[in-house]
Amino acid sequence: MITISVPASSANIGPGFDSAGVAVSRYLTLEVTKADEWDFTHVTSLIPPVRHYQDHFIYKVAKQVADWHNRELPPCHVSMDSDIPLARGLGSSASAIVAGIELANQVCELALSEDTKLAYAVKIEGHPDNVAACLLGGFVVTVKMGDESSYKKLPAIDTDLVVYIPNFELKTEDARKVLPESFNMKDAATASGVSNLMISSLLTGDYELAGKMMESDLFHESYRAKLIPNYYDIRSEARKLGAFGTVISGAGPTMISFVPNGKGEEIANAMQSHLPDYEVAALQLDEQGLQVKVNINQ
Repeated sequence: MITISVPASSANIGPGFDSAGVAVSRYLTLEVTKADEWDFTHVTSLIPPVRHYQDHFIYKVAKQVADWHNRELPPCHVSMDSDIPLARGLGSSASAIVAGIELANQVCELALSEDTKLAYAVKIEGHPDNVAACLLGGFVVTVKMGDESSYKKLPAIDTDLVVYIPNFELKTEDARKVLPESFNMKDAATASGVSNLMISSLLTGDYELAGKMMESDLFHESYRAKLIPNYYDIRSEARKLGAFGTVISGAGPTMISFVPNGKGEEIANAMQSHLPDYEVAALQLDEQGLQVKVNINQ
């Protein structure tokens, strides 16, 4: 039996639009065993049922990778569990893509390198921020230039996280539609400076300044705020409770706060009382990323 575990992710991170992502402590888990025919079993209601295995997203990803290597996918039984909600801005599709790539890597014995896995994930997803965080763990800064993606994982960030997950979905394409097509040079330079200062503040442990820069984004947050109920209220209340900064997670509608280490549960409990219709949860940055365990006795 092979167990594949992939963390959820939060991308954009304020001014880190389409470039900064963090892995967070919610997971998609696959337990894979050899079988006579393909079968997917979902042990969570968060993953919708699929009538035929060939229509399953993870199978499609795995087959695509196998086809790139001219290999056949041997039939397997795949039991899937997940606590990553769909279409909420926590990278559910990115975690599924990384899981599908690793499924092909394991059952076809491809021995893919980390760089190759990321290249495949970006080719399928279209951008690197979520998939890089899922694969590598931690806080990852990426850039896609043409067909090439480059990345760097930051040293461990010493904060807790709090997420605010509403009971409705927001499709990424809808969140993209409200963004401007271009920026003038002056505004782009300022927005870039905000992002640079956020990253340098994180690297030097100045989380107060990093949080201020997170909330000073000029690329996307102000345009998407109107799509997210309670956007300004969540920011304000979280700040009163000690959060460094609160931003949209991915394209939303979930929001995420970076809060002092050890204060996650306390702030989450207080915010849950303020947001009874939300799921408010204290999480950690996942520094491990993709994890694979092989039980040779099965």
